[in-house]
Amino acid sequence: MTLLIPVLGDQLSPSLASLQNVDRKTSVVLLMEVWDEATYVRHHKKKIAFIFSAMRHFADDLRAKGWTVDYVTLDAPENTHGFTGEVVRAAKRHRATRIRTVTGSEYRVCQLQQEWGKKAGTPCDILEDDRFICSRDEFEHWAKDRRTLRMEYFYREMRLKTGLLMNADGTPAGGQWNFDHDNREKPVGRLNYPSPERFNPDDTTTDVLKLVQHRFADHFGELQPFALPVTRHQALKALEAFVSTSLPDFGRYQDAMMTGQDYLYHSSLSLCLNTGLLTPLEVCTAAAESYEQGDAPINSVEGFIRQIIGWREYMRGMYWRDMPGFASRNELAARRPLPGFFWTGQTDMNCLAQSIDQTKREAYAHHIQRLMVLGNFALLAGLNPQEVSDWFLVVYFDAFEWVELPNVIGMSQFADGGKIASKPYVGSGAYINRMSDYCGKCRFDVGRKTGSEACPFNALYWDFLARHETRFSHNMRMKNMYAIWHRFSRERQQDYRSSASVFLETLTPAAPGWARKA
Repeated sequence: MTLLIPVLGDQLSPSLASLQNVDRKTSVVLLMEVWDEATYVRHHKKKIAFIFSAMRHFADDLRAKGWTVDYVTLDAPENTHGFTGEVVRAAKRHRATRIRTVTGSEYRVCQLQQEWGKKAGTPCDILEDDRFICSRDEFEHWAKDRRTLRMEYFYREMRLKTGLLMNADGTPAGGQWNFDHDNREKPVGRLNYPSPERFNPDDTTTDVLKLVQHRFADHFGELQPFALPVTRHQALKALEAFVSTSLPDFGRYQDAMMTGQDYLYHSSLSLCLNTGLLTPLEVCTAAAESYEQGDAPINSVEGFIRQIIGWREYMRGMYWRDMPGFASRNELAARRPLPGFFWTGQTDMNCLAQSIDQTKREAYAHHIQRLMVLGNFALLAGLNPQEVSDWFLVVYFDAFEWVELPNVIGMSQFADGGKIASKPYVGSGAYINRMSDYCGKCRFDVGRKTGSEACPFNALYWDFLARHETRFSHNMRMKNMYAIWHRFSRERQQDYRSSASVFLETLTPAAPGWARKA
């Protein structure tokens, strides 16, 4: 009797449901490096290296705990380079009498898992992934019969469920649920900004780096330097460092952007959460304890916890509620191809150049860079949301489809028609100038509204509102902006629209095959 337990690259948790309550002596854990997963989009080199290294270290940890592990490396001679093929091979190799796996986090992987039992000729049990705070059934129950599915109300239920930042009488700590209005300060120069904990590659990681450089040299991004946490022990150290050094100031500067500061006070723990090296509840508990001990203010801790038990859990629920249709949503009929500078970073718009350059180097940019610089530009310019989504999936080390797709298609690009966001997240150059130091070092003048020297965001913003007036003019959160638009003279309106049109004509589409195989 042999139980085969396939573990995927984002399931690297000792608490994984499939590893519980089984006899280790009669079980084999299967981990697979497969070409299909590394290339279904052309993932950032650093992202591939992180996942492969974390998988190899997780396998070593399991062996040390007495598990039998069958680890298929990318260069294994008979590797079929697909999950299904490797599960079938392993079931035959180990004469498995049963397969036990945890449901994949992405729709396409779940579809593959449904085939494993039949193709291997072995019963296959697919268990729920209980590492999330809200199950898919629980989210569906919350969403049922609601006219609007706003994150804020879901978030409050998760606070009540977990007890995080809650008083004994059921009221929120600090007297309110959300302290976002306290978290919008512009960065200050010459502060002693912290850096995330860095980890020197060991022999295992060094071998992976050589593999990735050889096999994925044509993928986006820079591989070196590589200092990411690739084990649970390192992930816990990174969490401890964030809570002690960055969390106290995370809140007020979480929306800020500053040249030369890739992380500011952000944790970058999302890659550890999304691969299972850390669990959401332990991360949030560590943050909450910092507040309770007086080491971090409520606005920082609440804002951080909201990103995890609010946005992260909510996005997962919305993803599964609307898949597979979510992936093809394009409610604003945006068709413009992704510009080539998204891959090269070669643009005179300094905010975009800075954000893309950081993304190439680190496989990371924080949420405001993603939403209000990169995503804002894509939405204003009418870029194809599927191409935008593919780009985000490629370039960030924490991007898995279940969390990336609803954030981009829904929140960032409004391509879902408003199921996630109550209004488009758009802004002119004034917002970027207020929250960053990018504009002072840009060729374009953020103070100018139109013309070749003006910040393109300014004309693009008003052009976007004009293009979509029928859809958005009755949106209560946008009425003031349309009132301003209608106070402009016809000549001024035309000037904005002409400036936007001239700029958009300068955009050169990216070459085919950068995101997905041509």
